[in-house]
Amino acid sequence: MTTERDPRHVNNENQPPSPRARFYRRERRSVPAARAFAREALAAWGVRERADDVVLCVSELATNALVHGVPPGRGFLLRLLPLAEGGVRVEVHDSGDGVPAVPLVLGAEWCEGGRGLLLVSELAGKWGVGERDPGKVTWCELGDA
Repeated sequence: MTTERDPRHVNNENQPPSPRARFYRRERRSVPAARAFAREALAAWGVRERADDVVLCVSELATNALVHGVPPGRGFLLRLLPLAEGGVRVEVHDSGDGVPAVPLVLGAEWCEGGRGLLLVSELAGKWGVGERDPGKVTWCELGDA
């Protein structure tokens, strides 16, 4: 006996949006593809406020993963998670070692590199790096998105 669910009786209005994830290979077109994926997810969730900030953080974290965290033949995973408070969490999982950091100012000059994380740290309410095997997860959370 087979039963089918009647979709008319399912209340989807109160369901929180589902997290979205996509894997990208180590190639130049992955960053624009990650930005497009983020825009699609945000639009599907009805997120308009701060959408550009979320996409910029996706771009910076994905670029960092490709430049510093993805060895040849590998890729990175982008996860977007809606937060209960109305924000968005961006996670970029890569298999590289090292810990990303915001650049320091030495005298009147910036250290080389790391400006993307400076943008992320200014736009996001929180950001950090977590462990994974192999590699790390670099994440940020933007509230009221």
